[in-house]
Amino acid sequence: MAILPILHHPDPRLRIKAKPVTVFDDTLQTLIDDLFETMYDAPGVGLAATQVGVDLRIAVMDCGEDSDQPAPLVIINPEVMQPEDRQVMDEGCLSVPGFTEKVSRYNRLQLNALDRHGQPFTLSAEGLVAQAIQHEIDHLDGKLYIDYLSSLKRDRLLKKLLKQEKRA
Repeated sequence: MAILPILHHPDPRLRIKAKPVTVFDDTLQTLIDDLFETMYDAPGVGLAATQVGVDLRIAVMDCGEDSDQPAPLVIINPEVMQPEDRQVMDEGCLSVPGFTEKVSRYNRLQLNALDRHGQPFTLSAEGLVAQAIQHEIDHLDGKLYIDYLSSLKRDRLLKKLLKQEKRA
């Protein structure tokens, strides 16, 4: 397993729409393991393949509230169904490090996806899990949570991010 470099906004590769996964081989299994290792190391609760420069529709998450009880989840070629109950939630991102903003997301949804072995599954999700699913699918579609902000807030955040990266 390896810790992969996470792309930071405004890297244009974060805007690429990921392609569906069609091959479930050892290379894919290694990528999934590397995504988990990278996410846990960051640390974060989710990571999309596009955030490490791989344009495949894969994301990993772990929204377990206790590190003693991890809840790893792999979603491949995900689709959200029956979203409901919009709420404003605090959100951050490993590709926009050090910043959080309020974003409107669905609090409940149904997810249709494939697991790491290509088997279809359906998951009813709510709260943080539903939020993470929407966030990671946005990455797979070339979107960032900051796209939901007003242009004024987004521009201000971008200036701060660029300033922060110059110091590093």
